[in-house]
Amino acid sequence: MENEEKKQTAQEGGKKRKRLEHWFVISICLIVYDVVAADMSYFVALWLRFDLKYSAIPVKYLNAYYKFVGIYSAAVVVVHYINRLYRSIWRYASYTELMSIIESTCILSALHIAGISILFNRMPISYYLVGTFLQFIAVVFIRFSYRFVLLVKGRRPVDNGKPMKRIMLIGAGNAGQMILRDITRSKELRKETVVCIIDDNTNKWDRYIDNVPVVGGRDDIMKNVEKYQVDAIYVAIPSADPSDRRDVLNICKETGCELRTLPGMYQIVNGEVSVSAMKEVAIEDLLGRDPVSLDMSEVDDFIKGKVVLVTGGGGSIGSELCRQIASREPKKLIIFDVYENNAYAIQQELVRKLPQLDLVVLIGSVRDSKRINRVFMDYKPDVVYHAAAHKHVPLMEVSPCESIKNNVIGTYKTAYAAMKNNVKRFVLISTDKAVNPTNIMGASKRLCEMVVQTFDYMVKNHRESELPLLHAHMADEEFDMVGGGEQIHSQTQFSAVRFGNVLGSNGSVIPLFKKQIAEGGPVTVTSPDIIRYFMSIPEAVSLVLQASVLGEGSEIYVLDMAEPVKIADLARNLIKLSGYTPGVDIEIVYTGLRPGEKLYEEKLMAEEGLRRTKNQKIHIGQPIPFEYDDFIRDMRSLMDTAYSEDEDEIYEKVQQMVSTFHPTRKKAEVKA
Repeated sequence: MENEEKKQTAQEGGKKRKRLEHWFVISICLIVYDVVAADMSYFVALWLRFDLKYSAIPVKYLNAYYKFVGIYSAAVVVVHYINRLYRSIWRYASYTELMSIIESTCILSALHIAGISILFNRMPISYYLVGTFLQFIAVVFIRFSYRFVLLVKGRRPVDNGKPMKRIMLIGAGNAGQMILRDITRSKELRKETVVCIIDDNTNKWDRYIDNVPVVGGRDDIMKNVEKYQVDAIYVAIPSADPSDRRDVLNICKETGCELRTLPGMYQIVNGEVSVSAMKEVAIEDLLGRDPVSLDMSEVDDFIKGKVVLVTGGGGSIGSELCRQIASREPKKLIIFDVYENNAYAIQQELVRKLPQLDLVVLIGSVRDSKRINRVFMDYKPDVVYHAAAHKHVPLMEVSPCESIKNNVIGTYKTAYAAMKNNVKRFVLISTDKAVNPTNIMGASKRLCEMVVQTFDYMVKNHRESELPLLHAHMADEEFDMVGGGEQIHSQTQFSAVRFGNVLGSNGSVIPLFKKQIAEGGPVTVTSPDIIRYFMSIPEAVSLVLQASVLGEGSEIYVLDMAEPVKIADLARNLIKLSGYTPGVDIEIVYTGLRPGEKLYEEKLMAEEGLRRTKNQKIHIGQPIPFEYDDFIRDMRSLMDTAYSEDEDEIYEKVQQMVSTFHPTRKKAEVKA
């Protein structure tokens, strides 16, 4: 029974193989056509030579033609087959196929002249010339007419009850032309049609590209959106100056049209210019400054061949750190995170994109002394980027002890493990909220900076053995035991990186605004006057990596982020980018400052001062002096207070240790 089933299956498979493919049927038809076209072309040439009178054609020419026609027919099939004219997909025929036809025609013409002249009889010169020309036209016509019909058909509006989306294309350069042709040709995009093109090059105005008019420059965007009833604007100017690009986008967002843009020049280099390669215009495209460009050659040399550990490697900054580090050929990359979902996501991404990478993903908390020490002992990292932290301001206001446990104590334990295992560089990820903090999260990050400065001071003064190994519920004699009873000699350099709000990161206002817009509003802003410094995730990560190779330790690195941006302006721009009108389609509601929030953020305390680095966009804040020995003793009581869950006392203790901390309240509730 089983053998019969197998036999039946084999027979069915054989039938499927015997069934002629569509392309094969087309090829047979083309062979027949080519033979008839070739033979008729030369006959018509002979007929034309003798004034369209068959009876006037000399017998010697007719005999030569009839005797040679069979040989020539076979030659046509063979030459066309060798040049793949029967296996091309003619709906996509282009320059390559045209050149193949020209090559075949030249070869066949030479064969025809030589063959008929040598074997039978020399023919009139017009016979050779006209016959060759007519054959070429016939072969080209049948093949490219199919593509032309599809092109015309593709330009007709698809009547499925839905109107065509009318597109304004900005950019008449190479990228713009590629986008235009992709829309025109793509079967999937027949519900879109480009109705006009904008370009600042006046030489292109009032001219046409593929029958689409170039109607003017950026100053003509608004009037032509109305004139051509534009639904969406596609911006294809990847080589434009950042300021010009921003100006164009700012005009476009006022139109209320859907906006999409081609991210950069690499799409042209990689041949990825298509509608699918375009992205929605992001809010960072409208920032009031150019992106910070950094020379990463030193970073490349520094990372290559080293074992690198990223704590909090699954977070917004941590995961981007992992991406950029992984691309710089480290000896090993270790991702350490307490949240397994994030860690798994970045692990799968890196495994897929960089299969050669030696990647280790570990789950654990920086608050766990034994776990973090075991990681350092087992893997001996050369460089540590400490991104693990609680960062949400209102949530930390109602859970201040958790902020201290995770941010401060966790940083201390990680720094201690780095020092004990003689890590070359330890870089702390800090925040501008650490400057004159008004909330416990910002104060905890300032304490983290002080931890880093303390460790750097103790290492430089060869006093690292005096640093206690903190752990919860430790006894007094354990705290008093110098360095846990160990003699430690380290050369670790400690530094911190301080930057503003990161666009698109977890906890950023942008994802919240997008969600509120998608739900129809309102968009909630705490205050019309609240301002923040903003930077993109790549900028933030570039700064962190630069901090790995600059300075000698204890530095707090700060990015020049130009002028701060009003959150209310960000909200309005995002509403416009989504195709809505602020205050009409989507309301903006002001809810008041949240617990621990202030109207503005500062990059550095006034007393820190600023010192330039060789990169004009990166500055170094001089460390604020404080009593390191007192700070170490205070760490013990700070830890005890945090683990006792005394929220009132934790605020008082932090105020004692951070003189610039001025909390707005001691206990607060998160506002919706």
